[in-house]
Amino acid sequence: MPSLPGEGTREAALRWLRYLRIADVPRVRTVFTHHPRYADLTPVQYAEALEWLRRTGMITAAGLPVVDVGDRSPSGSAGVPHVLWNAADDEKRRAIGTAGEMCLLALLREAGLTEVEHVSALSDVFGYDIGALTRYGERIHLEVKATTDPTRLVVHLTRHESEVLNADPGWIMGAVLVGKQGDALSVATVSRSWLVSAVPRDRSPRGRWESARLAVPPQALEPGLIMEGGKSVLPCASFRGRGVWGMGDREAVAG
Repeated sequence: MPSLPGEGTREAALRWLRYLRIADVPRVRTVFTHHPRYADLTPVQYAEALEWLRRTGMITAAGLPVVDVGDRSPSGSAGVPHVLWNAADDEKRRAIGTAGEMCLLALLREAGLTEVEHVSALSDVFGYDIGALTRYGERIHLEVKATTDPTRLVVHLTRHESEVLNADPGWIMGAVLVGKQGDALSVATVSRSWLVSAVPRDRSPRGRWESARLAVPPQALEPGLIMEGGKSVLPCASFRGRGVWGMGDREAVAG
């Protein structure tokens, strides 16, 4: 069994694993190099730690961590985090996300919306996944979050998505509960005002948040797809809120 690196390099590895969940390798390296908080370790230790993580498979080729730094392995392997997920799990999450987007694309077209475009299939630069023109003649931009868990809704919001949310009144976050057949079992809108209140705040000009994990409470959800002002995007569809993400017995029905 290969020997573990020194204590300083192991600490550097833990920092890499922690921060690679919210930013890519170049950005994390910049933080470690320039922020005084991380100056207790040398650039060489950070470089050795990154190489060790790659060599042992604790991060993917794309720089994504495949371990949870919150747990430690059994005694005798101190400093080696416990593996919780792998590339197959990551691919499964991507498939669920794609299924949610495809569900909403189909629902929008069935409802007669026009100019429906799956823009995230082209690029992530837009800050949303789907664009469409409603029956009211208003353009909407949907950021889609999908899950197969009906008991709770946890979403990941990037800084870019948050900036688009603040600048674009037509931006809507739609949450989709995806069934085993890839169909939409439930659709809900996440409150814009709640999202704005829940995102982190930068505490220093030397650092900034890039991605946030948000647990959405039931009171921040509205069944269906609802625009600012209460207009329904999908007037011909009914989405049951009962028992999904704690929304109780509320329903959104065609008006």
